[in-house]
Amino acid sequence: MSSNEPPAQQNSKNERMRGLFRNTISLIGTALAAISLANIAFLFLIDFTSSRPSPYIGIFAYVIMPAFLILGLLLIPVGMLLERRRRRKLAPGEIPAYPRLDLNNPAQRRSIAFFISFVVVFVMLTAIGSYRAYEFSDSVQFCGQLCHTVMKPEYVAYTLSPHARVACVDCHVGAGAGWYVKSKLSGAYQVYAAAFNKYPRPIPTPVENLRPAQGTCEQCHWPRKFHGEQFKVITHFAADEKNTPRQVRMLIKTGGGDPATGVASGIHWHMNIGNEVTYAVTDPKRQNIQWVQKKDLATGRTTVYQSKDMTVTPEEIQKAPKRVMDCIDCHNRPTHIYVPPDRSVDQSLIAKRLDPNMPFIKQQAVAALTGDYKSEEDAAKGITKSLTDFYSPKGVDKATLDKTIKEVQRIYDSSIFPYMKVDWRTHPDNIGHFYFPGCFRCHDGNHVSSDGKVISRDCTICHVILGQDEGPEAIPGRIATTGFTHPVDVGDVTQLNCYDCHTGGTQ
Repeated sequence: MSSNEPPAQQNSKNERMRGLFRNTISLIGTALAAISLANIAFLFLIDFTSSRPSPYIGIFAYVIMPAFLILGLLLIPVGMLLERRRRRKLAPGEIPAYPRLDLNNPAQRRSIAFFISFVVVFVMLTAIGSYRAYEFSDSVQFCGQLCHTVMKPEYVAYTLSPHARVACVDCHVGAGAGWYVKSKLSGAYQVYAAAFNKYPRPIPTPVENLRPAQGTCEQCHWPRKFHGEQFKVITHFAADEKNTPRQVRMLIKTGGGDPATGVASGIHWHMNIGNEVTYAVTDPKRQNIQWVQKKDLATGRTTVYQSKDMTVTPEEIQKAPKRVMDCIDCHNRPTHIYVPPDRSVDQSLIAKRLDPNMPFIKQQAVAALTGDYKSEEDAAKGITKSLTDFYSPKGVDKATLDKTIKEVQRIYDSSIFPYMKVDWRTHPDNIGHFYFPGCFRCHDGNHVSSDGKVISRDCTICHVILGQDEGPEAIPGRIATTGFTHPVDVGDVTQLNCYDCHTGGTQ
């Protein structure tokens, strides 16, 4: 490592080594690395200071620019090695086969110290950038906004859903390295499909190989802890001149229960608590269920039900994929909810975003929403024309009409996406049975076991109608009731406090 060469000779060698850097490839690498580093610093600053940064900032700051930086840094030594090889051929023997390191040489010491410092800083920045890249690739912005044309229907529906604060990856990936790797491998093809316009329209559902609900939904929603019933009020407006409201009040038998604390019952009887339900998948959308198996988890006894109108052979049933029923078989649209125009207009009337006093507004709004439009721009024009043509002759003032048009356009933009050919008809919703078969895929009274048992179609196994009102009594927000009657005569209950008697202990 030591050297007895005169200073002049050492300086000459150092100059030759520095000269190796002066080649086209190394200079290009230096320029590329410097520009990339400057861009990364600038994008970092924007990302950390902006309250709502664009998703493109993330992909450039943490994926694309770091890749160019690494490429630039690699080009520097590659260029120097090629330049060294070129010089050795021109002057054999003058340049040794390998560089000499001499720590007694101040210039080399400074170079080595600079190189080590640079590597340490670069590794630290790379580690931070890699973590940010990983974090960004799991963000809602990355999933929903980066490929904004393709994923627009899913992203818009997500932002309006009850799960708008739950990140996409919490449901589509969940915890664990195995599922993370699977999602990224799947995502690689999706990037290719988006880049080269190879994606289907609409994006098909259900999602293949989605992680089981036990590893995602049930991390928050725990069927064993569900119990009892839920009170639900449904308000619907008629397509008549007065937009007559109709209210249905019902008790939903949610059920559930842990065998240790209660009997598994109600709708969540299906949720692998006391019973395991398996069905054969015979169509891509899982809407045509012809074979069902119920297993009693306590006794192990199984019962098979088959549709009387079987269209597949026993051999095909045997070969068909079998799926153990979980949350997603009923709650198949918990986040990406494409609300039908009929219900969307009802919701706007309830919230008074549309005026219930406008004659035929329910009828006209639904008609405007269900027109055949080729694009969102066409829809905006068509909705404006449809409502203007109907209401202008009736003397509706411009301010009211403009507000109505804007609200109907908003409904369209939040639930119908012509470019991706997505609307409420393309994606079945299996909760209930109002717009799609839903529950009746199995509970149709047509699935029979070999010993004559039938999967019941009786409405009361899932819900009980408590009351129905039409007209003024069904005004949204006003629930008709007969009042509370105490089981024991205690006088005027409205003048008493419940906690005066109900202490939670001895009464």
